[in-house]
Amino acid sequence: MQKKLVAHCILLLSLFSLSSLAFPWSQSQSQEDFNQAKNYEGSSDLVDLQYHMGPVLASSPINLYIIWYGHWNQNHQATIRDFIYSLSSSAPYPSVSDWWKTVRLYTDQTGSNVTGNIILSGEFYDSSYSHGNYLSRLDMQLVIKNSVSTHFRPLPLNPHSGLYLVLTSSDVQVQDFCRAVCGFHYFTFPTTVGVTVPYAWIGYSGSQCPGLCAYPFAWPKYYSGRAPNKGNSIMKAPNGDAGVDGMISVIGHELAEVCSNPLVNAWYAGDDPTSPTEIADLCLGVYGTGGGGGYVGNVYRDYWGDGYNLNGVKGRKFLVQWIWNPTKRRCFGPNALD
Repeated sequence: MQKKLVAHCILLLSLFSLSSLAFPWSQSQSQEDFNQAKNYEGSSDLVDLQYHMGPVLASSPINLYIIWYGHWNQNHQATIRDFIYSLSSSAPYPSVSDWWKTVRLYTDQTGSNVTGNIILSGEFYDSSYSHGNYLSRLDMQLVIKNSVSTHFRPLPLNPHSGLYLVLTSSDVQVQDFCRAVCGFHYFTFPTTVGVTVPYAWIGYSGSQCPGLCAYPFAWPKYYSGRAPNKGNSIMKAPNGDAGVDGMISVIGHELAEVCSNPLVNAWYAGDDPTSPTEIADLCLGVYGTGGGGGYVGNVYRDYWGDGYNLNGVKGRKFLVQWIWNPTKRRCFGPNALD
């Protein structure tokens, strides 16, 4: 019965309305818009975030499986792994795990919170580009199917506590990537993969569109004004690469949303489940107090001038966008000044 209901739900939802991370600004924004340091941390009068009775990822632990699609730089992989490890590991305040505590405030109808225990449980290297150098949105599910059905070291197909993360390398083009989105999340179709499991995709933007998806470590080519950070300079990436450091924030964005809205029927604002505004969408481009209008907000700078707002394992530092706090009813992160 449950499988029939899920299948029916899938048929009702359009594949091309996947929950996506778009850009932190409109491509038609003027220089005046960029240079305004307005406070876009949110207002309870403007945001109507509601719970729609669907599940959240409350199982403990959540087993996260990474699919490395294409050819990957080992240093970039190490940075991403350390971010995943940091979600459930202690680090100096404000830490990645402190940031995740806001995601944990979201519950299902039984009162169960989003899990605080996310374990990197497996990795699959699709270096043969099993579905080519161009992937449609639907192809992501075929990539997952390949990773769990291959004869050589397949990932487990885990419908109970599995979460799949497809990461595409710099030479892979993805439908709508760099044109409309930097990442998205959804759930697999039983007719394609065999079961319903949540997944997210994020692409490496370092060579394709760093000015769009590696915000704020690069700026759009069309933007000719001053960079809207204090000091009027491009912010340096804390792990040395704009593409992977920008990717980290997109990964955080998508993980927050897939855990609080895995079947697109739990936490979101708006009346249309095929085009939901989710808990990270509400805070797009905000990384610190006062953020908004192209200004990231008050964040830290290390000795070399790298920008960050969270500490991770192994001394790592990350810059990750804020998310909507349902208790405070505003965008929030542990580096908030108030």
